[in-house]
Amino acid sequence: MTSTPSRLVLAVGAVLLLCLVAGVAVPVAVQAQQPETPPPLSLDDLAALDALIDEDEDTDNAVAQFDSGAVVDVVVLSAVLAFALISFKKRSEPLKMVSWVLSIGYLGFYKASLVSVVDIFGALRASLPAFQDGQAYYLLIAFTLASTVLWGRLYCGRICAFGAVTQLMDRIIPSRFRVDPPAWLDQRLVYLKYIMLGSAVLYFLASGDTLVYRYIEPFWMFTLNGSTLMWTLLTVLLLATVFVRNLYCRYLCSVGAGLGLLSNLTVFKIKRWGECSTCKLCEKTCEWGAIDGPKILVSECVRCDDCERLYADEDKCPHWLIKKHVVARAAKVG
Repeated sequence: MTSTPSRLVLAVGAVLLLCLVAGVAVPVAVQAQQPETPPPLSLDDLAALDALIDEDEDTDNAVAQFDSGAVVDVVVLSAVLAFALISFKKRSEPLKMVSWVLSIGYLGFYKASLVSVVDIFGALRASLPAFQDGQAYYLLIAFTLASTVLWGRLYCGRICAFGAVTQLMDRIIPSRFRVDPPAWLDQRLVYLKYIMLGSAVLYFLASGDTLVYRYIEPFWMFTLNGSTLMWTLLTVLLLATVFVRNLYCRYLCSVGAGLGLLSNLTVFKIKRWGECSTCKLCEKTCEWGAIDGPKILVSECVRCDDCERLYADEDKCPHWLIKKHVVARAAKVG
């Protein structure tokens, strides 16, 4: 009886033999079907061949131009993202504002390229852009996902063009117009964005309609192309944002909800001092409602760095003030 290894060797040998036979027989059969001498080309055939060659050259030129444009998009986007990351690492308010302006100008009005719930729709139906046609798109998505896992909702705080608009509005509009929702209401309103995300996904799965994004995301505003209803809703939203800062980002953004869920995996979280368990200074300062006593709510934090600059301020943060007092008292006693 033939052993199992021998059977395996025989099977492999048979497959190789069949491949060899096919490799010899198929070309011979094809060659037998071809005419021995091709007919001569007419003048019309030569003209058609020249036209085909010209068309191929035009296509090659168009591909080359597209490739150069894609390279420029990737380089410029990389610069915008790198600047946002530098401003984050420097914890600089002026640099952060410059990062907002870059995002509004390039990602907003120039490219109209923002992370959207439509990207979630595309992932659900495995219908994302081809890589060769969307390197910049994949760079933005990859940076957003990676930065969220590393630091939290950095995209929301510095890169999203619409978020940058509302945060600049907050810097320009006098604080006397602002209305801060009571804490109990704010803590409940934050769940609206998760309802928006869930409803949009369920609607898409049931209907396959991706155009619903126009009525739950204001990002289309950068294309300056919308219906009367869409412009009306946007106007109402921006007017409401005058009084409740970052209204859309905090309570209604489905993308923010998705990144909020992902931010629970955040690796590098904000540091906290021991005194943070009793001090309310950062909690009162946070414009995102992301601080609850000693706890940072990573799903709501957009890494605006306001609290990080505050607890590093040795003239304001109680941690440093208490430390200075202890050192001074020890020096006096000594």
